[in-house]
Amino acid sequence: MKKLALIIAIPVVAILAVVLALVLLVNPNQFKPLIVEQAKQQTGLDLVIDGDISWKFFPSVGFTLGQTALKNPQGFTQPNLFKVEQVGVDVSVMPLFSQQLDIGEITLDGAEFYLETRKDGVKNIDALSQNQASAQQEPANQESSSNETAPAASPASDWSISLAGVAITNALLDIQDQQTGSHTKLYDVSLTLSEFAFDQWSKADFAAKGETNQQKFTAQGTAELNLAKGFSQYALRNIAFDASYNDANNQIDEAKIELATFEFDKANALKYSVKGTAAELGLNLKGNAQLSVDKALSKVVMNQWVLDANFEGASLPQSPMKVDMLSDLSFDLTKNHLSFILEKLTANALQFDGKLDVTLTDIPKIVFNLHSPDIDVDALLGQGSSEKTVANSESDSKPAADKSSAPAAATTEQEPDLSALKSLDVTGAITIDKFKAANAKMQNVTAKFSVNRGVAKLTSFNSNLYDGSIKATATLDARKSPASYSAKSFITGVKVQPLLIDVADNDKLEGTGNIDVDVRGRSLTPSGIKQNLVGTVKINFADGAVNGLNVAQLIRENYAKFKGQSLEGQNVAKKTDFSAMTATLTLNKGVVKTDNLHAQSPLLRVRGAGSANYIKETVDFTISTSIVGSLEGQGGKDIDELKDLTIPVNVSGSWSKPKFKLVFDDVLKQKAEKEINRGLEKLDEKLGDKIKDEKTKEAVNSLIKGLFN
Repeated sequence: MKKLALIIAIPVVAILAVVLALVLLVNPNQFKPLIVEQAKQQTGLDLVIDGDISWKFFPSVGFTLGQTALKNPQGFTQPNLFKVEQVGVDVSVMPLFSQQLDIGEITLDGAEFYLETRKDGVKNIDALSQNQASAQQEPANQESSSNETAPAASPASDWSISLAGVAITNALLDIQDQQTGSHTKLYDVSLTLSEFAFDQWSKADFAAKGETNQQKFTAQGTAELNLAKGFSQYALRNIAFDASYNDANNQIDEAKIELATFEFDKANALKYSVKGTAAELGLNLKGNAQLSVDKALSKVVMNQWVLDANFEGASLPQSPMKVDMLSDLSFDLTKNHLSFILEKLTANALQFDGKLDVTLTDIPKIVFNLHSPDIDVDALLGQGSSEKTVANSESDSKPAADKSSAPAAATTEQEPDLSALKSLDVTGAITIDKFKAANAKMQNVTAKFSVNRGVAKLTSFNSNLYDGSIKATATLDARKSPASYSAKSFITGVKVQPLLIDVADNDKLEGTGNIDVDVRGRSLTPSGIKQNLVGTVKINFADGAVNGLNVAQLIRENYAKFKGQSLEGQNVAKKTDFSAMTATLTLNKGVVKTDNLHAQSPLLRVRGAGSANYIKETVDFTISTSIVGSLEGQGGKDIDELKDLTIPVNVSGSWSKPKFKLVFDDVLKQKAEKEINRGLEKLDEKLGDKIKDEKTKEAVNSLIKGLFN
């Protein structure tokens, strides 16, 4: 028992002896000049230590410094570059007797770092780099002065120092840039590294709060670190990062990143999630990827990047919107080049795949090629047929007072903000198997376009639609507001009626159509487009019909009324067939005109001229019809006496309820002239030989015509 007590007492006595020796033989204040001297040599700045240095023995042997500050160079607003309320240092005891200071851990409590950039671009930390440059010249200076008598060595110069680690609590980082006017603060910063040793796993924890201008954020995280001697390589594992952010328009409650491991040149499993609100858009997203970074820190790769997201908000075409993505991403830091391969991207019913390349310069250069099997813009915007019916019924049920407020709503129109186009350099192509917009259905859509410093160009557009095809080009110039635009399109072999039914719910026209469009304008508001649109539209229809109007029946009815007769048993379709129809429409700031409408069939020849106002949605158009065949084929009895006469029909009023009026005065004059000419021909046959004098003959003809007129 006595031997056991003796064995236990020996190390206790030894420890007490060491502690007593430290207190009696080693004065920690002798390190002050050493610390100040080393700080001056390493930084070129003055270090001020207020108060004495005292020993501490719990929880480990070491000493503490009072308030300490590293002074700023002259010319900066803050007096200090670095300031700390208290510095605690743990040291190994036995090396002290050999004048060797092995620091196990430095604890900085209440540390404050002030980084500042003046208006002339000079930074307070420039003094540190300048001092390092001058330090590299010291060996040469020392050689030249080696033959000179060295000054007497100070007590501090006999000591050597080594440092193992640092722990920071309650720290502040203040960053001011007077050139940009920005000011960022990180406060309540803490960083701890437990049981740090080379070639062993150590755990690190950090936390911080911050604000910059009107933005506030928090961040905290943990990781395990394995650092090799000589800092030749390192590895991380069990990495977790959690942050939050808010400003006037955004509130990110949670942003998390997790990495099971992180090693260079290896695939590391990454998980992430974000919840909050951004620009009045609620978002909840999560995902994962395989992250790899090369040792040279020149290339970052994220393979099998998965995104599972939900967005909600009034600004979305559909809310909520579910977005799923699977892609591969690589970023070459040496070339500032991003490559993005999109295996799949879905947003509700929309689906895309393709490739994107971005080269980061002053104006990023973007090149992409996308494909979609099916895009239904109407479904995305909630503009299906059922919605239209509901909307129309609601608008029809509104009283007149509500409709009168429509012009006031038009005053709220604003030109879209296209300023972002000025900072883009984009070249792209898109292929869509099926496409629907404004209820028009297209197939095999291919489009190529570019955006370069405010000018967007649709260099080519090709599509199949309604048994025909369309080709188009367009340009949008957004360098000035309002934006200007031009467009050309060539529609060939399109079935007109199903197109009109789908787009305008109108079946008034049938046939196979070719349409050439060449328009230009300024402004992108609905009313601005109508008021500024100019150009031409050429139409060429074949084998069609105009529904809602039976020209032959209209002629019969009006002619029967004129003769005081009635048409009995006439129940014919309101339809006028034609074998061909051509016209050139001229658009000029709200009004469309034509003077060369021509339509023909074996029975009729039709010419048309007039105008329509597509702002007021009114029409004033005259159709002149010549009967060249039997009207019987147009669903009624023939009227031989009107054959070879030109009959004008005026169409006027609103688009929704047009009025048709046959201008019969011209018909009567033509018929009278026809009868006069026929009578004169007969008179010439009977009396031609007897009336040989031409003047007499002309006088007789004029007399007869005057009687008919």
